[in-house]
Amino acid sequence: MSIRLRLLLSYTAMLLVTVLLFVAAVFLIAVAVTGDVQHVRDLFTSRYAVMPLTEPEETVSVETKFLGKDSPEKLLDPRLLQELEQRLEPVNAGLLVRRGGEIYYASPVLRVPGMDQVLPGYEFGNIHVRDILETDGRYFAYVKFDFTYSDKTAGGVYVMKEVSPYAELARSLLPVLILFLLLMLALMNGLLNLHVSRSIVRPLNKLKTAAERIRDGELDFHVDSTRRDEIGQLSQTFEDMRKKLKESVELQLQYEENRKELISNISHDLKTPITSILGYVEGIRDGVADTPEKLDKYLDTIARKAKGMDRLIDELFLYSKLDLGKLPFTFERIDIERFLDDYLTELQFDLEERHVALRWEKQGLASAAGQKAGPGQEKAVVLADREKLRRVLANIVDNSLKYMDKAEGQLRFDLRIGADEVVIEVADNGPGIAPQDIPHIFERFYRGEKSRNADSGGSGLGLAIARQIVHEHRGFIAAKAVPGKGTTIIITLPREKGAER
Repeated sequence: MSIRLRLLLSYTAMLLVTVLLFVAAVFLIAVAVTGDVQHVRDLFTSRYAVMPLTEPEETVSVETKFLGKDSPEKLLDPRLLQELEQRLEPVNAGLLVRRGGEIYYASPVLRVPGMDQVLPGYEFGNIHVRDILETDGRYFAYVKFDFTYSDKTAGGVYVMKEVSPYAELARSLLPVLILFLLLMLALMNGLLNLHVSRSIVRPLNKLKTAAERIRDGELDFHVDSTRRDEIGQLSQTFEDMRKKLKESVELQLQYEENRKELISNISHDLKTPITSILGYVEGIRDGVADTPEKLDKYLDTIARKAKGMDRLIDELFLYSKLDLGKLPFTFERIDIERFLDDYLTELQFDLEERHVALRWEKQGLASAAGQKAGPGQEKAVVLADREKLRRVLANIVDNSLKYMDKAEGQLRFDLRIGADEVVIEVADNGPGIAPQDIPHIFERFYRGEKSRNADSGGSGLGLAIARQIVHEHRGFIAAKAVPGKGTTIIITLPREKGAER
């Protein structure tokens, strides 16, 4: 339930309960004062006997009393009765005259069924002249005067007004009822504030405490909430934010750790060949290389070490530009099968020197490296940067050859063409990769082999560079391996529409 609806229902309930309590209070006060509900009318009757009449009622009552004493026959004059009735209309009162057992005249406001049956009996002593009568569920207060006409017929004149004993009782008890109503409002307001405090303020205070803990850098806690309203949603948002911040901090720490490791690794990878170069240079200067064969060997080693340093610096520079998004790409539509044919034709010569067999397959149909697709075979076009894509394949092949531990090495390229994508698989029969290392091999600066051997370990940037380049091609790269049997690198690229056969 939302907070808005909850507050609306709370305030509505407060008003309803207050009104119900007020009505109950009126009822209980009436019962307490009168003894029971039926005696409320009796209480009003006794109070009405001493209540002053309005001026029109008093005036008309006195005039009709004198007429009843001195000239009762005039009370049978319709004109006179209508004149008296008009004087009573401003106070919603009326005039009733009876003769014998019948009502001779009654104002329109007094023409109520059963009125003739509830009129009190004649009392010529006129002691009880004020009272209330009830007919048809309505109450009428009256002041009367009984007399006899000249023919000895009993008569009476009434100045009468419809009243409500309950309204009058409430009017008389108004100060007490107002005080009680105020108390009820204060009580309900206190209960509502308590409810709001428990259901809204306390959770907000918990969120405030959580925000302060996050501000102070404390992220190892949980913002729990089982509510389904806005506060529950806010709590869940806080929890999601805390998790994101924690992940961000952990990533930052990991990045910092990687940076430190990179600096350490690069320092080692640069220092080791430099030290070796300096050693060979000193050997040449000191005359250790005293034969042409030794001198050539020293110079070859110096050249090899220098090339390794150059390659390392080149990879660092390339990855830095990729990471910052400052490396330009020249995309063009290329036939991926023809591209792989050309690349593998060049690669085959290097592999033969290393005694590594190359196998090239497309759509499950084997063909020798350098062989073109046959007639009717489907070609696939991708949008790619030729040089960058060659760099990806070169890094993957370099890794495979670097770690190859078999006397008869094997390297297999597979191409699978789908409706919307092409998949390139590069598989070897090397030592494979440990399962715990597979999720990390494409991370920057990560090396499964912890030793810093420049001849085998590399910089740890080759596959990271490959991943960045593949992502720039809107593709994906993944790996699978079986320890002791080999590793497969899988590259998925989106296929361009409009491919030809």
